[in-house]
Amino acid sequence: MAQQRPSGSYLLVIRVIDKITEWTGYLFALIIIPLIFANVIEVFQRYVMDNPTIWALDVTTMSYGALFMLGCAYALLKGAHVRTDMLWDKFSTRKKGWIDTIAYIVFFLPTMAILFFMSVDDFLYSMSINEKSNSGAWQPIIWPLRAAIPITAALLFMQGISELMKSLWAARTGEELVHHEKIEI
Repeated sequence: MAQQRPSGSYLLVIRVIDKITEWTGYLFALIIIPLIFANVIEVFQRYVMDNPTIWALDVTTMSYGALFMLGCAYALLKGAHVRTDMLWDKFSTRKKGWIDTIAYIVFFLPTMAILFFMSVDDFLYSMSINEKSNSGAWQPIIWPLRAAIPITAALLFMQGISELMKSLWAARTGEELVHHEKIEI
């Protein structure tokens, strides 16, 4: 029996979503630059010049928070999220496909939709009042960081659609469309 392949349009949707997620993952990785910059400047100013900055804490917190959140969809694409491997590894590809399909439909996608709509309201409110950080003397606006939450939810929802399609294929055929290497830390 010849190996089944999904239709071209089915694969196209997966490829487009995965490519967008990969591209945004690389783009958001650039957030590490202000994170490193702020920490290097702060360490130099504090310990060499004995003159700490008023802005480094906020830049570090915001850039790390944004980097962590905005990188989640890329981590999902690469299969880097946590699983209980001692159970997962024993399941067949078809059973993994069914488990993931149910999880994406029942838990993941609804949660990302709710997070998106709730966080859009928070972002818009934050922007309307020009919300500022109160963690230091600098007090920068924080609505750009609040914007990262609905962006993250939207990217995760979109990548969740791709992962759902891959899971549906595995549940139906017992074959993986994409194999993720096991990442161990």
